[in-house]
Amino acid sequence: MNAPLVAVAHGSRDPRSAATIRTLLDVVRSVRPELDVRTAFLELSAPRLGDVLDTLHAEGNGQAVIVPLLLGHAYHASVDIPGAAREAERRNPLLRLRIAEVLGPDRRLRQAAWRRLLESGADPGDPELGVVLAGAGSAHASANRLVAEVAGMWQRHSRWAGAVAAFAAAAEPDVPAALERLRARGARRFAVGSWFLAPGRLPDRVLERAAEHAERPVLADTMGAAPELAELVIERYEAALAARPGRLAHAT
Repeated sequence: MNAPLVAVAHGSRDPRSAATIRTLLDVVRSVRPELDVRTAFLELSAPRLGDVLDTLHAEGNGQAVIVPLLLGHAYHASVDIPGAAREAERRNPLLRLRIAEVLGPDRRLRQAAWRRLLESGADPGDPELGVVLAGAGSAHASANRLVAEVAGMWQRHSRWAGAVAAFAAAAEPDVPAALERLRARGARRFAVGSWFLAPGRLPDRVLERAAEHAERPVLADTMGAAPELAELVIERYEAALAARPGRLAHAT
């Protein structure tokens, strides 16, 4: 029997966020119908990760793979998820858990975000377009650097006046500052790409600030239930399952 795949997202008070995560996991199930795929959240949404792991153990499962639905490796990936998994193993001594790598960096994230931006109407050949790639922001510099690297890649593969990263919180620049940088490079029109998995408070903040500081900006949707992401979730699961056995083994 395959180990259950427990996909864990951050969680949000915004019901659109949990709905989007569940839709993404429905896509995963459609690709791999034989897998037992469970939805879990760290906070603000239900069910919580610990409760899902306890339920798996109560149902007779001896192992499971936790796949973090996180775009970069920061506090939640390094502290919160391993901590919840260790607590679950202490409560359920017959349960063995593996933790997969986070989703990013990966080309499929870039592809999903790029496709959402083009679907919104952004033209890669427009030399007067300035593009902001907006992410949540983190105290971990590596997570922010990933967003900036993607923006730089977009710049190199377009004719835009510029493409820069911006962050909703915890990092600079914010959206207004990013728009000013793009104006200094000659941008006259603006688009905002989304480095977010699902809707919620922070993506909404990005869109509101963009609308306040630019005239009729093109606004991309979050990555959401993109087929690229479903493929990536499955790949992370399989890599963790194939890793050397051990308590809370991480795929590398």
